[in-house]
Amino acid sequence: MLNTHRIRPAQQADRHDRSHRMSVAQPAVRWQDALPSGNGTLGALVYGNIEEDTVLINHEALWYGGTTKELPNLSLHLKELRELLAAGKYTEANQLYPNKLKEAGYQTSTAKFQPGFDLKLFSEMEGAFRHYRRSLDMETGEISVTWTESGIQRSKRLFVSRTDDMAIMQIRSQGAPVPKHAFQLTIHDPAQAERHDFSFGSEAGEDYLTAWGKHGDGLTSFCAVARIICRGGKKQVLDHRTVVEGAEEIVVLLVVSAKEGDAAVRERLKQQLAGYDHEYTTLLERHVREHRPLFLRAGLDLEPNEQRDASNEQLLLEAYDGDAPDALIERMYDYGRYLLISSSRPGGLPANLQGIWNGDYLPAWSSAFFNNENIQMNYWQALPGNLPEAAAPFYDFFDSLLPDMRKNAQAFYGCRGILSPLFASPESGLKKNLQPHVVYWTAGAGWLAQHYFDYWLYTGDESFLKQRTIPFLKECAAFYEDFLIEDENGKWLFSPSNSPENRANGPFEGSGKISVCVNATMDVAVAKEVLSNLCQVCSEFGLESESLQKWQSLLERLPDYQVNGEGAIQEWMHPDFEDNYHHRHLSHLYPLFPGFEITKETHPDLFEACRVAVDKRLVIGLSQQTGWSLAHMANIYARLGDGDRALECLELLSRSCLGDNLFTYHNDWRRQGITMSARRAPFQIDANFGWTASIQEMLLFSAVGRIKLLPALPKRWASGQFRQFRCRGGITVSMQWDLQERHAVVTLASDRQQEVEIQFPAALERIETDNNAKIAISEKGPRYRIAELKAGLTTVWTVSFSSIS
Repeated sequence: MLNTHRIRPAQQADRHDRSHRMSVAQPAVRWQDALPSGNGTLGALVYGNIEEDTVLINHEALWYGGTTKELPNLSLHLKELRELLAAGKYTEANQLYPNKLKEAGYQTSTAKFQPGFDLKLFSEMEGAFRHYRRSLDMETGEISVTWTESGIQRSKRLFVSRTDDMAIMQIRSQGAPVPKHAFQLTIHDPAQAERHDFSFGSEAGEDYLTAWGKHGDGLTSFCAVARIICRGGKKQVLDHRTVVEGAEEIVVLLVVSAKEGDAAVRERLKQQLAGYDHEYTTLLERHVREHRPLFLRAGLDLEPNEQRDASNEQLLLEAYDGDAPDALIERMYDYGRYLLISSSRPGGLPANLQGIWNGDYLPAWSSAFFNNENIQMNYWQALPGNLPEAAAPFYDFFDSLLPDMRKNAQAFYGCRGILSPLFASPESGLKKNLQPHVVYWTAGAGWLAQHYFDYWLYTGDESFLKQRTIPFLKECAAFYEDFLIEDENGKWLFSPSNSPENRANGPFEGSGKISVCVNATMDVAVAKEVLSNLCQVCSEFGLESESLQKWQSLLERLPDYQVNGEGAIQEWMHPDFEDNYHHRHLSHLYPLFPGFEITKETHPDLFEACRVAVDKRLVIGLSQQTGWSLAHMANIYARLGDGDRALECLELLSRSCLGDNLFTYHNDWRRQGITMSARRAPFQIDANFGWTASIQEMLLFSAVGRIKLLPALPKRWASGQFRQFRCRGGITVSMQWDLQERHAVVTLASDRQQEVEIQFPAALERIETDNNAKIAISEKGPRYRIAELKAGLTTVWTVSFSSIS
C-alpha cells in the first residue's frame, strides 16, 4: 500500500494554508521605500512617518513631454549601409543612420511617466510609540500602518479599489478618539513639478480636497478629488488643510481624472464621491471579491512555516549573511503576482518599467515600455501563472502601435510589415532615439510575437489566434521577406543587425564599441521562431496556403547557430565578431529561453553550448549584472535544469537589488560588487516580475505535448507544493512533493483532449490515478509517462519514486 499520509491532493489546498503578508518594522523615508497598492490603473504608495505620512497617487495614463515628427526616409541609404558593413567599415556604418537622422533634424522625445498627487497626513502624537509596523496584505491589496501609543492601538489603512476605481483610507484608534489630523492634497512634490514646467493648484474645504495640474506643452489638465468623512468630531479649514479633531474614525475617498482637470470636472467628481457609501469595510469587501480570486488563482508553498511572520528586514538580513530564506523566496513569488495584478488590467496600459508606481518627474529611461527585454520580462509570469487577464494590456498596447511600426519598417529599410521601436510611450510607436543600438535593432516585433503565440498556446482561444496572433506574425514575416539578403553561400544575411545591448570584440576599428553588426544570433533565432510558429499554426488550420511555401523557404535558408572555441554558443554569427562576456544581456540565448527551440532532448550539443555561454556571463561578467539580468539568468538556469544555480541567481539578486519593501532595483546602490556600478540605482520592477517567472520555470516546463515536473528543483526544496500553474496546450497542473519520503501528488486538468508526455523529477516506482486515466510508459525511460488527458476532466496521480538522485 502506497504511504501518502504526509501529502494532501494539491487541488484541496486551502487559501489559508499560509500568509500572503509582508511587514516592515521601520518607516519609509522615500517613495521608493513605500508599500504599494493598485487596481491596475490607479496606484498608491504609502510612505512617511507617524507625524507626517504621504500617499503618492499615480495613474497609468499620466505622461508628459513626448514630441513626435515625421520619420525621414532612411531606406535611401540602406545600400550604402550594407556596403559599409560588407567592407568591414563598422565605425562608419555605426554612425550612418544616426547621422542621417540628425541631418534631417529628427530631434524627438519619448513621453515620461509622471507622478500624480500627494495626499499628505499630519497628525499629533499623544505619547511615545511602540510596535510600529507597516504591512501589506497581498491577498487583499490593503496596506496597514499600525503602532501603539500610550497603550492605544492606532492604525492607518489604505487600498486602491478595483471595483470603485479609487483610493480609500481609514484612520482609527482602538477604544479612543483619533488624534488631531490635518489633510492636504497637492500635485506631487510641487517644487519638483514647477521645475519641470507644470502649473498646478489646490483647494481645501471641510468635506473635499481638490488638486489639479497641467504640463506646459500638455493639451489637457488632470486632477484629483478627495472626500474627508469623519464619524463624530469636527472639521475645519486651517492653512489650506482640512483639520479633523475628536473623530472616532476618519475615511478618505480619493479619485483621479487623468485626462480632464478643469473646474467642471472637479465638481463632477465631488458629486460622484458624495453618493458613495463610506463604510470602509463594505468598500474593502467589494474590492477583495475581485482581487482575491486573481491573486489566489495560482500559488506556491515552500513550507518555511517558522519564518512566515518575519519582517522583510529580518529576511533580508538572513539573505545578506548567506542563503536567502525560503520565506523570502516565497514572499517574492507572491509579490511579483501581486504587483502585476495591481499594475496591469484589461482595458488599460501594460505595466511599465515601474509598474504604475513612480515619484520622479524624470524617471530612469522615462519609465517607458522597453521591448528589448523589460516588458517581456514583466509578462513572462502571466500566462503560466494563470493570469491571462493581466496580459491583455500587452496585446492592446502593441496592436495600437502597429501603424507606427509599419512606418518604421518603411522609413528605415523600405520594407513591408512592422519594425518595433526599442522603447515606446503611449503617444507613439515610432523609433525616436538616435543611439546606434536603438536605431539598428530589428528583432523587437518578433520577440513581441512570441507573447501573441503563447497566448494561443496557453488559452486555446481560436478567435485571438485568427484575429490577432496570425496577423501579427504575418506582419513580422512580411518584414523578413523584404529585409533579408543572400550571403555568398545562399544563406540569409541580417544586415544591419544588433545584439541588445552588447558590443562585439574583434580585429576591427572600434572593437568593443560598435553596436551595429551582421548576423546577431538573436536576430536569427527570433526570425526562425516567427516563421516556424506561423507555418505550424497555418498548416494546422489550413490557412494562408499560398504563403506557406514562401515562409518555409525562408526558414530553410536561415544560418545555423555557431559555437565558439570555448564551447559557448556565439552571440554573433560572423567571423569578424567575437564574444564579449562582460555584459548583462543574454540575447543570444533566446532559442533556449525565452524561446524553447533548444532543449536537452532536441539539441544536446547546443544545449550544452548555452550552458557554457551563461556560465561565462555569471563568472566573468558578474560586475556587469543588474537586478533584471540576474532574474533573467535564473530563468535560463531553470531551462538548463540547474535549480541550484537558478536559486543562486535569486540569492545574488536578494543581496544586491532588493529594498526593504522588496522593490527591485536596476543595480546595487551600495556598490557591493555584485552588479554594475552607477551613480544612480533606480527602482525598476522587471526583476520583481522576473523573479516570479523564474520560480514557475524551476517548477514546471511546458511545450505543446510535453510537461516537465520540477525540472530545476533546488536541492534544498525537498518538499513543497505549487497550485494551478498553466501549461502550453491548455493544461492546469498542481503538485505536492516530498522527495525525502519519495512521494508526490500531481493534479492535471486539461481544456482539451490530448496526449502529453510527462517527465517526473525521478524514476517512478508506482503511480495510481483516481479515475483510471490512460497512462503509458515512455520509451525515454522510467522518469517518463505518456498520458491521455480528457477535456474538462481533472485527474489526480499519487506517485512514489524508486530513487532520488
